Amino acid sequence: MKQSRFKITICFLVLFSSLGAKVVAQKTPLILDMVHHNPGESPYETKYNNPAVIKDMGYNGKVYFLFESPALAINWESVDPDILPKGTEDRKWVDKKAEQINQMHAKCKAEGMAIYAMSDLVLFPKRLIQKFDIKDTFGNPNDPLTEKLIRAQINEMFDQFPDLDGLVVRIGETYLHDAPYHLGSIEDKKNPEKTIIPLINILKEEICEKRDKQLIFRTWGAFDVDLKAYMKVSKAVEPHKNLIISVKHCEGDFHRANAFSKVIGQGRHRQIIEVQSAREYEGKGAYPNYIANGVIDGFEEHARMPEERITSIQEFVDTKPELYAGVWTWSRGGGWDGPYVKDELWCDINSWVMAQWGQHTNNTEEFIFNRYATERLNLKDNDVAKFRKLCLLSAEAVVRGRNSTYRDMNPWWTRDQGIAWPMVAKGDLQQKRNLLQKDEAIDKWNEIVKLAKSINWQNEETKNHAIGSAEYGLELYTIYRTLVYMKYADDNGNKKDVQKWIKAYDKAWSKYKKLATEYATIATLYTQDYERHTSNNANKRVDKLRKK
Repeated sequence: MKQSRFKITICFLVLFSSLGAKVVAQKTPLILDMVHHNPGESPYETKYNNPAVIKDMGYNGKVYFLFESPALAINWESVDPDILPKGTEDRKWVDKKAEQINQMHAKCKAEGMAIYAMSDLVLFPKRLIQKFDIKDTFGNPNDPLTEKLIRAQINEMFDQFPDLDGLVVRIGETYLHDAPYHLGSIEDKKNPEKTIIPLINILKEEICEKRDKQLIFRTWGAFDVDLKAYMKVSKAVEPHKNLIISVKHCEGDFHRANAFSKVIGQGRHRQIIEVQSAREYEGKGAYPNYIANGVIDGFEEHARMPEERITSIQEFVDTKPELYAGVWTWSRGGGWDGPYVKDELWCDINSWVMAQWGQHTNNTEEFIFNRYATERLNLKDNDVAKFRKLCLLSAEAVVRGRNSTYRDMNPWWTRDQGIAWPMVAKGDLQQKRNLLQKDEAIDKWNEIVKLAKSINWQNEETKNHAIGSAEYGLELYTIYRTLVYMKYADDNGNKKDVQKWIKAYDKAWSKYKKLATEYATIATLYTQDYERHTSNNANKRVDKLRKK
């Protein structure tokens, strides 16, 4: 049984040490938060931008987002003053960015919070790339000139921003939406030998060894789902007290019904676990969606995973405590566009519980949840139990409404503020259980609304938002249900049922759109014409079916 793993942890550690394996001594966990601003848009206006706020929640460090990174704000004068000549537009932009970042760092330092910056690599100024004629080679960390420039870049970042405690590096993607004077490139980003290992070793030497600062290297989009690749990196890169590997708690992106990450608890390096509090594929905090319980103790869909697999971060901490480096939440953001929340209740509970648990992993999730209910929401007695039931139901409703506990749907069919035509698994069994779970989701959402109305909230504002956001979830997931039923009816050639579900779809949208006039603090709504990063827009498909 998995419960027995904790009992053998001490014996395992003694054996692990006796075999000569190198284990870096455990340090105080890093409890980090980041606001993931939408690329290309104005930054979020959120309380979580304030270091004092997140410190009070239990965090000990702040990660500044990609476009708040010193990688975009160094002047490169140690390499060549002509790379960004004074007086040019790009130099003015860089200097202004540096001023903004220094102001942010000063506020963070004043609160005694550790300062981290996330950066895409490799990322250089356009002028530098042109000057050294490296457009075709600067994405290769093995190229001698590229390596030299990366080392110079790291030196300038820490020299020009001395309050920086560490760097969070991403190679899985490169965003340039708010970097008009820079270019990014990375070759063979999933190749341990050609890219990942040499790049980590360069950064480890410059950051961890020479400067005694911290390097957090993200697996995302590079070696997060390939255990063989991860173990190659683990074997080739010597552990260091200042080197931490960052892993999302689930396989791939933050989707329910995805497996728990297979690389968590593996290898020789300490790991920090990434958790998205306002889930970009699940409303971004627009409706109740309590995921902290599932992340800490395991989601229900993970119960069918093989016995030997770790399926929660509590199990990770219990069985591999020497590898646990902490928790990193994204309190807001991820993805693109909306919905945009006005009240951050549902983001807050996920972030607060994760932060508190991350530093007190001997406490149960339920204990910490109850503290939130009483300390943050001032709920009492039976209302605490009602609120917990509401939150646990939300996790059950979400996975059933937009996927299933058996992953009978492609999770990418709805994201941000848009809905595409449902992508479903084929087969009679898959259809039967998928539709059953869509019905179950609506039953659960109805119960959530009733609970929200029955709780004695601390004030009218909280009450109205709790009820309004619960109604938001109910009506949105009713739209989801009509589309999935319509999809199967169309696939099965049942024209009569298609028309029935089109009427239900129109009615669901009508009710959903009225919410904005009934509840002042609910998030902006999903929109029927949204198509960014989705294919086969659902509303367009419905309009075609009307004509049939």
